[in-house]
Amino acid sequence: MKVIGYTRVSTAEQAKDGWTLAQQRKDIEAECARRGWDLVEVIEDAGYSGTNDERPGLQRALTMLKKRQARAVVVARLDRLARSTQHLCEYIALCKKQKWSMVALDVDLDTTTANGRFMVRVLAAVAEWESEVNGERVRDGMAEARASGKVFGFQAQVDPKTVQQIVKQREQGESFNAIARKLDAQGTPTPGGGARWQSSTVRRICNREAS
Repeated sequence: MKVIGYTRVSTAEQAKDGWTLAQQRKDIEAECARRGWDLVEVIEDAGYSGTNDERPGLQRALTMLKKRQARAVVVARLDRLARSTQHLCEYIALCKKQKWSMVALDVDLDTTTANGRFMVRVLAAVAEWESEVNGERVRDGMAEARASGKVFGFQAQVDPKTVQQIVKQREQGESFNAIARKLDAQGTPTPGGGARWQSSTVRRICNREAS
């Protein structure tokens, strides 16, 4: 089976001993050799946070998987791919839709196996629970603020037309990441004047409007 290796370190992690890009590559190469997998390429992102969905190496790996140039992506540790359960489940949904697999060597996450697919279902359930809990907290906080006559700075910073666009695209089934990328492409100003739109910001807006 043809697979892609993916490695990542953030700026802070680059200074640490024992968890370098080279070490991750070594672990991936060893496991692929043990399983008899054809390691097509090891793609790296140096100096990128796991909370950043727009890592160039990750995006290239996802493109290769979509084009069927490999059937799986292998990481030495799960947090190299995603830092949150929500982000991880977005990648899991993508791999299911596009029919490729995901393997993390530090945990039993291997969607080529029955155990791995079971773990995916558990993670999806946890992500759904987290989303519901966060949504309840947002709604409760907004209700309390409205009752006291307060207006959050975040709410005031988002143009109503932008909010309508985000809600409409979300209702049409677009992911938070896809919506954020479109807003960047359109040059839409971000809340607080940040450099780029983040999927977490789009998610907050959708949760707020659903309350």
